[in-house]
Amino acid sequence: MSPVRILFFLCGLLSLVACLPVNLAPPTETLVPSETATPTETIVWFPPSATATQLLVPTYTGTPEMSPGIGRVTLKDNFSDEEVWDLATSDSGSAAINRNRLTLAVQPGYYLASMRRELLLGDFYAEITARPSLCRGEDNYGLVVRGVGSSFYRFVLACNGMIRAERISGGTRLPLQEPIPSGDAPGAPGEVRMGIWAVANEMRLFLNGRYQFSVVEPSFPSGALGVFVRSTGETPATVTFSDLAVYEVDYTLPTKTPLPTP
Repeated sequence: MSPVRILFFLCGLLSLVACLPVNLAPPTETLVPSETATPTETIVWFPPSATATQLLVPTYTGTPEMSPGIGRVTLKDNFSDEEVWDLATSDSGSAAINRNRLTLAVQPGYYLASMRRELLLGDFYAEITARPSLCRGEDNYGLVVRGVGSSFYRFVLACNGMIRAERISGGTRLPLQEPIPSGDAPGAPGEVRMGIWAVANEMRLFLNGRYQFSVVEPSFPSGALGVFVRSTGETPATVTFSDLAVYEVDYTLPTKTPLPTP
């Protein structure tokens, strides 16, 4: 073969080699995952709790009507007539009517009551608004019920939130209801609507329309109605009263069934 032909053969062979792919390595085997995969544990941040058993809350029936039998209004007093109340002024205190309010004011250590004249009550329901403007601690005020001379019942609201009832007979005091706390008995300044339901031997105290307690006492079946204030400490006490309303009550207390004789 001539040198020229050999040269053309070598050039053709080099061109063929240049066209072949460079990466002639065998293909990598594809890994097939196993049929049973290992499960990954799921973290539960808020595990469900067992359903709580619902508690049964007892439903109580309503309390019996504590002021039954109230009927028509028999008296309304807007405190415009000075002639029907006991009024007085002295160095120890005063009872005065001004701007449709009866104001009782006493010096330290004194007691003062004002009664409404010519008003005798047996069975009745009465309401009056009291506004203590100057009182503290055990200073007290309230209603006088079934007053006859120096004998009467007294329903007492102390300025420390305690309430009680007592019988006064000839200057002797007999507790009928020991002091108990009430959220409806305000100190100064405050306002409360006092109510007394009285039938036969039983009397019930209401404050702002809410029943407080009952007392049963047969000594005075009827008498006058009044208000009072007392200072028990070293400071004066002042309370104003207004908007008196009296209602008739037609109700008979239930008779207790006598126990059988053994």
